[in-house]
Amino acid sequence: MTRQKFFAFLGAVALATSMSAACAQSDAGVTTAVKSKLVADDLVKANKIDVDTKDRVVTLKGEVDTEVARARAVELARATNGVRDVVDAMVVAPAPAATTGVGEAAREAGRDIKDAARDAGQAAKEAGRDVGQKAKEAGRDAGDVLSDAGITSAVKTKMLADTDVSGLKIDVDTENAVVTLSGNVSTAAEKKKAIQIARETKGVKSVKDQLKIVKS
Repeated sequence: MTRQKFFAFLGAVALATSMSAACAQSDAGVTTAVKSKLVADDLVKANKIDVDTKDRVVTLKGEVDTEVARARAVELARATNGVRDVVDAMVVAPAPAATTGVGEAAREAGRDIKDAARDAGQAAKEAGRDVGQKAKEAGRDAGDVLSDAGITSAVKTKMLADTDVSGLKIDVDTENAVVTLSGNVSTAAEKKKAIQIARETKGVKSVKDQLKIVKS
């Protein structure tokens, strides 16, 4: 009798084990097992993957971010106990790039370029003013400094206009604004006056006296 009970017990355990295994390998059990693996995997858990099982053939649907995640999901499903085959119906759809920071950075860059252009324009304007001012000053300086020929003409004109000097008898030569007076004068007073006229002429640096006093 004891022996019969023992065999009956073994039969019950075998039946329970068989039923558990059958449950574990049912379509619903396979689906649950595959989903559990997908959720636990770091590579594919962020993706939305639907799992359907029919006759232990698992169909994976939904979107994944990369081909790597897609291959990993198929690998996990095939490695699940009770799976006979896997149908891959997933679509690779990369996640959209974040645009918040990019837009702000672009606006900042645009403002920087605008500011730089404004500064460059201001600098160019100021440089133009400086160049114009220097050119004006250079022109004024050039006008202030007479040429040698201009100095000679100015000295001659003054002497011809002065009744105390015989301008026609005095030669005037100018080189580098240095006036040389030569010729004959009647008196020392006339000589002194001629030298004074030359020295007081605009643009004259110095006067060389080569005048001779010849009494008439």
